[in-house]
Amino acid sequence: MPRNHDIAELRRLDVAHHLPAQADWAEIERLGGSRIITHAEGCTITDGDGHRILDGMAGLWCVNVGYGREELVEAAAAQMRELPFYNTFFKTATPPTVTLAAKIASLTGNRLPHVFFNASGSEANDTVFRMVRHYWKLKGEPKRTVFISRWNAYHGSTVAGVSLGGMKAMHAQGDLPIPGVEHVRQPYYFGEGQGMSQEAFTDACVQAIEDKILEVGPENCAAFIGEPVQGAGGVIIPPKGYWPKVEAVVRKYGLLLVADEVICGFGRTGKMWGHETMGFTPDLMPMAKGLSSGYLPISATAVAGHVVDVLKTGGDFVHGFTYSGHPVAAAVALKNIEIIEREGLVERTGSVTGPHLAKALATLNDHPLVGETRSVGLLGAVEIVADKETRGRFGGAEGTAGPMARDGCIANGLMVRGIRDSLVMCPPLIITTEQIDEMVAIIRKSLDEVMPKLRAL
Repeated sequence: MPRNHDIAELRRLDVAHHLPAQADWAEIERLGGSRIITHAEGCTITDGDGHRILDGMAGLWCVNVGYGREELVEAAAAQMRELPFYNTFFKTATPPTVTLAAKIASLTGNRLPHVFFNASGSEANDTVFRMVRHYWKLKGEPKRTVFISRWNAYHGSTVAGVSLGGMKAMHAQGDLPIPGVEHVRQPYYFGEGQGMSQEAFTDACVQAIEDKILEVGPENCAAFIGEPVQGAGGVIIPPKGYWPKVEAVVRKYGLLLVADEVICGFGRTGKMWGHETMGFTPDLMPMAKGLSSGYLPISATAVAGHVVDVLKTGGDFVHGFTYSGHPVAAAVALKNIEIIEREGLVERTGSVTGPHLAKALATLNDHPLVGETRSVGLLGAVEIVADKETRGRFGGAEGTAGPMARDGCIANGLMVRGIRDSLVMCPPLIITTEQIDEMVAIIRKSLDEVMPKLRAL
């Protein structure tokens, strides 16, 4: 049973001492503190005031197997009793860490047979940054240092992660990006492809990558990095054929190809990996979130054999963290993957719940505020517009409608995310078709309620 927390005191302490992530602290202070989430079960979270909220974001893109999984609790407890911690420095390793590395390699079909562990997706992308630059130096091409990424991409919140990402608001805090990262246009057809066919827009986006490589000089380019589907950027699903054409350009000029699977991995798109859904093959693959369904912090970077063969010629790879390969987190991740496989959650997402989400979201297309709905697997978005014909935004600028509609959804019992002028969702892979229908019904109700406020802007 949930504990009897003093919610008023927790909110007071939250304002007085706690600095929440990715938050406006002054706004939280004005609100009298954060919403305190006290417990959860299945696809539902409950706050300290007793409000039950359908979790349309799977925590933060991560709780794939849902809340309340006793098997994961037991896996953690058993490993803590046996060996609560040991590092992977000093030429040491632990049983669950080694076993998990082998399991992840098998899930890639052994195309990426080597795995380096960390505690977050940001750290996994830092590892990519270090590995790729070291790889090219060992290859005798030390000038190959430049990464090419996309505007509006998200690759983490460390200095390297923010730099690899394309979030301009994040760049503004800390004088980022660091040197050696270039950005090109994103494959956001609804927002940037008006007046073009999808094929022409795809070709323009791919041409932008090739143009950037030629501008920087192929001899200076190390890698192209991208999320198969841009998650925090607003569930930007690239047009069909985009990724194979990107891969062709990347291979043409000899760059390494990095698929950031932090969100898309472990079944989110209806296949085990997002790059499988999108039709390309990476050389390095950072992952996190669904690896443990968020039950413990763990991430990994899977690496192709030809890359590791070069890295092995360089002696010590002087990179890693105290918690790299944490045995308890690895034990939980192994059990989490076992649940995903045993319950057929990847296949279910691809054949049942993913198609149902697409069909349910499509029913919103008749709403006066909806410019587009889109989804792949259990990733979805609803674009909010002031004018369906011109795709004009409320308030004369992008970024007003999403947060307002999100707040309405939460008040009505659904946790979704507002990104610019869109609502995005990423429910647990265990969600039922009935819960998907409930989710979409709440979105419609919330759009109805927020419409007068938006029209008044």
